Amino acid sequence: MSRFVWIAAFLVPLMLGASAHASLFDDDEARRAILDLRQKLEVQRSGLESARNEIKALGQENAQLRTALLDLQSNIDKLQQEIAHVNGDKDLMARQLSQTQMMIKDQAQVLENRLSKFEPQKVSLDGVEFAAEPSEMREYDNALAVFKKADYAGAVLAFTDFSRRYPSSGFSALVLYWLGTAQYASRDFKGAIQTFKALGTAAPNHPKVPDSELLSASCQVELKDIKGARKTLEELIRTFPQSDAAQTARDRLTKLK
Repeated sequence: MSRFVWIAAFLVPLMLGASAHASLFDDDEARRAILDLRQKLEVQRSGLESARNEIKALGQENAQLRTALLDLQSNIDKLQQEIAHVNGDKDLMARQLSQTQMMIKDQAQVLENRLSKFEPQKVSLDGVEFAAEPSEMREYDNALAVFKKADYAGAVLAFTDFSRRYPSSGFSALVLYWLGTAQYASRDFKGAIQTFKALGTAAPNHPKVPDSELLSASCQVELKDIKGARKTLEELIRTFPQSDAAQTARDRLTKLK
């Protein structure tokens, strides 16, 4: 028994020493494992923190970008509104310009119409063209209207007044012809002959000259100046052989004794 106890006393410390040694070995491994795990966790924590910082930075950049996009959209909207406003103003200005141009055109036409009442106008009578003032045309027409009413005395006054007021008028030759004709119709034969001579002197190639010479011969016949009438008719035939008045003059010469 004592021997067993002795052996036990010897073996127990050995066993306890071995157990302590094994326990010590296990603690070191655990520490190392824990340290490795802590290092890994620290690395992961550091990586996670970096990721969080990057995510935060990206979030801030995203917020800034969104704000910039919102500002850009707002500027685009404002620009579109300004463009629409400018286009509206452009359309309004175009309409106003068109209306102004039409107004100017209408006023110019009115002014032209008014000025045309005072400016010389082109006249063509009996194949003769000339320029005449509106007042000339009006007074000539008025005098001719008096003649056509068979108011020959009034026509003489009207044509005489016209010659006095417009001595250089393009109507002058016609005025002399109608004046002489009115004098002939009023039986102022001598006056008519003088007027027709004035026409032949002032406008020798006027289309009315042959007729005026034919009337001059008629005045001479009325005044019993047959010789003078024959001379006038012969001169008419010689100067204007192709005229209607020349043919009439030939017929009258055969009847004059």
